[in-house]
Amino acid sequence: MKAGERGPSLLEDFILREKITHFDHERIPERIVHARGSGAHGTFKLNKSLAKYTKAKFLAEEGKETPVFVRFSTVAGSAGSTDLARDVRGFAVKFYTEEGNYDLVGNNIPVFFIQDAIKFPDLIHAVKPEPDNHIPQAASAHDTFWDFISLMPESMHMIMWAMSDRAIPRSLRMMEGFGVHTFKFVNEEGKMHFVKFHFKPKLGVHSVAWDEATRISGKDPDFHRRDLWEAIENGAFPEWDFGVQIIPEEDEHKFDFDLLDPTKLIPEEEVPVELVGTLTLNRNPDNFFAETEQIAFHPGHLVPGIDFSNDPLLQGRLFSYTDTQLSRLGSPNFHEIPINRSINTVHNNQRDGHMRQQIVKGKVSYEPNSIGGGCPFQAMMKDGGFATQEERIDAKKIRARSKSFVDHYSQAKLFYNSQSAPEQKHIQNALIFELSKVTIPAIRERVVGQLAFINKDLADKVAKKVGVQVTKLEQPNGSIPADADPKTLQSEEREPNTKSSEALSMKNTVKDSIQSRIIGFIMEEGVHAAEVNALQSKLEEKGAVVQVIAGSLSPVTADDGTRYTPKHSLTSTASVCFDALYIAGGKNRLKTCWMKKTDREPFFSSMKLTNTARPSISEAEPMIF
Repeated sequence: MKAGERGPSLLEDFILREKITHFDHERIPERIVHARGSGAHGTFKLNKSLAKYTKAKFLAEEGKETPVFVRFSTVAGSAGSTDLARDVRGFAVKFYTEEGNYDLVGNNIPVFFIQDAIKFPDLIHAVKPEPDNHIPQAASAHDTFWDFISLMPESMHMIMWAMSDRAIPRSLRMMEGFGVHTFKFVNEEGKMHFVKFHFKPKLGVHSVAWDEATRISGKDPDFHRRDLWEAIENGAFPEWDFGVQIIPEEDEHKFDFDLLDPTKLIPEEEVPVELVGTLTLNRNPDNFFAETEQIAFHPGHLVPGIDFSNDPLLQGRLFSYTDTQLSRLGSPNFHEIPINRSINTVHNNQRDGHMRQQIVKGKVSYEPNSIGGGCPFQAMMKDGGFATQEERIDAKKIRARSKSFVDHYSQAKLFYNSQSAPEQKHIQNALIFELSKVTIPAIRERVVGQLAFINKDLADKVAKKVGVQVTKLEQPNGSIPADADPKTLQSEEREPNTKSSEALSMKNTVKDSIQSRIIGFIMEEGVHAAEVNALQSKLEEKGAVVQVIAGSLSPVTADDGTRYTPKHSLTSTASVCFDALYIAGGKNRLKTCWMKKTDREPFFSSMKLTNTARPSISEAEPMIF
């Protein structure tokens, strides 16, 4: 609304004001960590009852299905960063159970960098872009991160995982999920067991190589998000086996590590993973912001039958997650946002606050009361109320860490020793790449010194490439409280009871399936339709997805008049974005697709790489890569 057709806009134009005002307020603070995420709806089906161990109803009735929402994420990068950063991936599951929402907020790596939540701000400050120049984005290859790591030997187990190909998965559908912490199961009789949670992908655990990751980031930084979305849209629903490692309470101290230490895992050779359920993702969100962005996970969202352990990292998360949701979503009523609502109505005395959505009737908002007939009242245990497991504690208040937490290298050795030769080589190369970005020689030297406690050969190879010598660190632990004696807090060198674990190597994962793999068909005019159709039929019969690539997005006409519509042009994609390539017509066709070898190099060079993400098809004519 203006004063005349060419005059000034009028302040009374409420339509303009409302539209602009809403636009100006459309963004909310992104998550401090795990900002870059993708999500989907699905179901969890229990295949084997766990009623012997827990009274949680969704884990007790065999065949029971529970709706879920799962969010995957990177950790360090901002919401607009690439999917293919070298990083741990978040794997968070919200179970909408009849007893309330249960959140299992985990990662694709079973351990973490630190043992105590008080160091979490330091870790994240170190890995985030450096505060003076805000460089680099979504990357750990810089001074502050490795300075922190070089002084924190408790991080070395996690570093082995982060430098492995586990940190650059082929697909969100092809990575494991872990609860990280030790939790407790409590059954109807009140008996407690410790438990670790696992999700194992039906497609197997697969990765890309680092060179592939950097190329994919250039061609399609949304690679993982797009892959998950398209798989679900195409009906190739991602599935994971849900498993548990259960430890009787009386066996808490039988291991050569502390169950409460989040930098440790339980080797499957010592406690096998019992597969009891199936997680299936079968529906994409209707709106990314309303669902994937606004969903609020919290490790303190429990149901009866599941409880916390005294893991000091977990204990700190219980505060942090409530606090960060208040900051990010702006209200203590974030649980009333549709994606966060429980299936059953909640009755309590919480009232008002920003963006209150529930309209509560009646006079009373306190307990006890007589006006409202005593309602709402606390549910008794026999009626499904939550009760924390009783635990006797005879201890003094102290700021100290258990002596059982000083073993920082044994499981780093276990992980590295469990890797195949190519996997070990990739870890070496990743460390060399990362440390080559570190500008301060003393930091590189300290990191190499930490590596020497894990594997001398690894330390020697990395040191040679990053220009430092391997020197023995007299006091490797730099995380010392103000009044503590540094000598009493130094890391102990131990050998793990389990020397090697097959479950830790991707070499031993599922490799016999082409289900949902993306096969690129490179075509040009006059392509042989009979060959194309025959191969496409065989691939799709096995569950593969065929996508046509051509010189342009114009339809390609085959020798029999069939027209194929390309999904990609040669300039918009690269070989690394596919699991295999088929050059329609055979080797001679290459000469007409690309006139010179140098034109083909960027597209084909990485196909010489071999990793677990590449299924074996055929090398016979027509050409398949």
